[in-house]
Amino acid sequence: MPKALAEDGAWLRAAVTALRDGGCDPIIVVLGATGPSPDIVDLPPGVRHVWAADWATGLGASFRSGLIAAADTAAGYAAIMPVDTPDVGADVVARVTAAAFAAPSGLARAVFHDTPGHPVVLARKHWTTAWKQAVGDSGARTYLSGKNDMVCVTCDDLATGNDRDYPASAAR
Repeated sequence: MPKALAEDGAWLRAAVTALRDGGCDPIIVVLGATGPSPDIVDLPPGVRHVWAADWATGLGASFRSGLIAAADTAAGYAAIMPVDTPDVGADVVARVTAAAFAAPSGLARAVFHDTPGHPVVLARKHWTTAWKQAVGDSGARTYLSGKNDMVCVTCDDLATGNDRDYPASAAR
């Protein structure tokens, strides 16, 4: 099932709430496997959606679609937040965005128990190159792998940052 629909949309709502309460505006939700219509997804009010038509090629498609849509806004930074990290809340988003705002590079990412996680925050100056390098299942990873000036923000005290592949109620 599309992860935006997991647990009756709870993961999506949690991600939008974390971003909104963490200080992000606007919020753009990238749809993929759900199809282009937001009718199948109960989007929270005030959220803009875009569809990654090539979603089946990997998460790079969603990353590209989201950044391209963000480029049409006045935003100076983008916080990348997948819906499958439902315990990551606004406190994590606020901590990582503050670090990105303070960093000369404008790059920051959450780290949980020495493991890179989300959100990842990129200043606008990085967007075009980052989305051009995003292919297959590599979103920002390819671009960020060459960046020694990215701030890694420890968030162990706030969340696990665990990526969930299945809702708790799903049989495997």
